[in-house]
Amino acid sequence: MTFAILATIGGLAILAWSADKFVLGAASVARYLGMAPLLIGMLVIGFGTSAPEMVVSTFAAVDGNPELAIGNALGSNIANIGLILGVTAIVLPIMVHRGILRKELPVLIAATAVAWLLMLDGTISTADASILLVLLLVLITWSVMSARAHRSDNLAKEAEVETHPTKLSKKAAWTWLVVGLVLLVAGSRLLVWGSVEIARSLGWSDLVIGLTVVAIGTSAPELAASLAAARKGENDLALGNIIGSNLFNTLGVIGIAGVITPIAVDSEVLTRDLPMVGIMTILLVVFAWGRMGRGRINRIEGSVLLVVWIAYTTLLLVTAG
Repeated sequence: MTFAILATIGGLAILAWSADKFVLGAASVARYLGMAPLLIGMLVIGFGTSAPEMVVSTFAAVDGNPELAIGNALGSNIANIGLILGVTAIVLPIMVHRGILRKELPVLIAATAVAWLLMLDGTISTADASILLVLLLVLITWSVMSARAHRSDNLAKEAEVETHPTKLSKKAAWTWLVVGLVLLVAGSRLLVWGSVEIARSLGWSDLVIGLTVVAIGTSAPELAASLAAARKGENDLALGNIIGSNLFNTLGVIGIAGVITPIAVDSEVLTRDLPMVGIMTILLVVFAWGRMGRGRINRIEGSVLLVVWIAYTTLLLVTAG
């Protein structure tokens, strides 16, 4: 049990550090290969914020723990809104751009609804997972084309702005790409093994450990980034990051895991976890829209998001045994 806890903590620490290095190397290598900055931005904002979830869920599925994968994806979405946006808004109210209200939030609602509908039959089949991955590809393509045509896609704009890292030499870029990827894989292996062992020792299901320990751990880098942005007065970027991350979690993380192996969806997911994802998403939309569409998530609303997340997590832990 002690070694499992150390492995989980070590895996989380490795994931948090290596994700940034992998994204830095990947963005720089992509530039050397001649990829368009906007496309690099869209890929990095998605894969960068969801890289830990994607790698962890991939290995969870490969190792025969698909419940851990789906718990990680749904739990991360809930934590992103309740914990990360909640805490960030408490530190400094978040201004919401109108473009996010008109485009990104409706897309997030649609993606959440599609994933929910695909799970209603109690399984994520290979066909279901393929649908999610195709939708993700369509979303990326649409965002890039929209931004090129109108320069008004906020998610793409933020992505392009955020992917101008310190210039690296070609050798350094490839080094960080390879080292970051290797450490992502190693960290995820440690995290999955440690989490499964802890769950078995405590009598918890893979689903619960994915919704709590793994979800919070893989969301930790986003919390740190959002708080850093708030301190710099750039907390409006947090909302774009969270929407991008939740979209990639819903379509990419679940999609990849489902393609590797079909996932049986527990009744608890349908009656407890998916409704919570829906509730948090609706609260986000209501708070982001504000009165007359002014778009501002204030400290009180941030506190509501945080309290709802704490209550949900407490319920999971109390009923886990």
